[in-house]
Amino acid sequence: MSVFKTLSGTPTSPGQCDDDAYRELYTALYNDAPDAHARAEAFLRDQLSLAAELPCDLPEAPEQLTAWAEQRCADVASEYAGYLAKRKQGGEREYFENKAHALYFLQRVAPTKVVDGAWLEGMLNHWQDLRFDGLLTTYLEELGKGDPRQNHVLIYRKLLAEHDCDDQQGLDDEHFVQGAIQLAFARCSAEFLPEVIGYNLGYEQLPLHLLISAYELRELGIDPYYFTLHVTIDNVSSGHGRKAVEALLDLLPLDEGRAAFFQRVALGYRLNELGVGSTAVIKGFDLQREVVAMLERKREFGQHMHSDYCKVDGQTVSQWLSSPGKIAQFLGAMERMGWIKRHGPPQDSRFWQLIEGGTAAMFGVFDGYEKQLIHDWIAGDWQGPRQRPAVHRDQPHQADEVAPTDPELKSLQDNLLGQPPARALELLMPWLSAQRHHRPAGLFATRRFVELRTRLR
Repeated sequence: MSVFKTLSGTPTSPGQCDDDAYRELYTALYNDAPDAHARAEAFLRDQLSLAAELPCDLPEAPEQLTAWAEQRCADVASEYAGYLAKRKQGGEREYFENKAHALYFLQRVAPTKVVDGAWLEGMLNHWQDLRFDGLLTTYLEELGKGDPRQNHVLIYRKLLAEHDCDDQQGLDDEHFVQGAIQLAFARCSAEFLPEVIGYNLGYEQLPLHLLISAYELRELGIDPYYFTLHVTIDNVSSGHGRKAVEALLDLLPLDEGRAAFFQRVALGYRLNELGVGSTAVIKGFDLQREVVAMLERKREFGQHMHSDYCKVDGQTVSQWLSSPGKIAQFLGAMERMGWIKRHGPPQDSRFWQLIEGGTAAMFGVFDGYEKQLIHDWIAGDWQGPRQRPAVHRDQPHQADEVAPTDPELKSLQDNLLGQPPARALELLMPWLSAQRHHRPAGLFATRRFVELRTRLR
């Protein structure tokens, strides 16, 4: 069970202590519920209590951070070089067994990816303070500065849509922890500025899993651009990794509060370790289990949808689906009857023929991810045609006139008419939030914010 806890382990904050506590909070913060600020603050205090129990690899002195970040990057580069050497010598993929595994990963990290950058949303309020320039620039670059081809959230949403794997039904509560932390920071960054800086410092360091994920996603025919974009933009030489260190050094107090500030930074840094990380998500995949779990979720909707003329091992399909816990046996029965021919071309299996293709009897019952699960489970050890590596294709720039009838965009443009630059900036800021910046009005607002900020500085 997932609960919000203090160090004592007592369930607290924000009034949630059930299996969907993080998911529910994530939804409330994303939708800006009336009590979002209070719940976000209570939640962060609880999570910081948990983070305080974790080890920290930050150097003792802030002045050592630049060397620390450079060494981390060098270590990751060395490990990745070793990975590439093994692959070139014929080594197998180390992360993803098949395409279904990769889509499983994309789906389960989605709650974090679709709020990418949200922890820095509060930096918009400091647009006039040069000390915040690195953090604000990082946030605006997460938003692609209003270019839809570079907006991280929009890129990830398109990736999910392309593979029809944006359904969140199969996600565990723990998959929402990091996204909830980021949204909570967006709600109350003023109260937790040192922690925001520390969290950003940790988040923007280049991890090995990003490099390997990008390499193997491409092999499986999945566009890795979201991941390769972060490889380049997070670099410690001039990218977000460097800006994260510089921002901390710029904002460190010069008086006796310096040590306490850095301690809070270190605590925020450790928040990155809460929840289920990318490598843990990848290791948690089991194809058989996921197929059974997916079909179990479908069972409730399909148990009354089948006619009784067809029987499998003496039972009608409706009978097989009438009660929970029988999916694995049902699959075994279909194998025995030859409806499913494991470890061979899926198209040779009658069950696959029922679900794939525009004229299939069960067309539309399964989404893209669910069909990929079934496909790869049937294929098993069979090695089909090699997947063509994915190539990123730039989308044309969506200029304002592409969506002239968008009501949000039209309303925003009308509200900006005749406004002085400083007032216009205030009106634009809400459109740069996690919920809005990837929408047509949000993209327009981001471009205008960048322009006006440059003009007024």
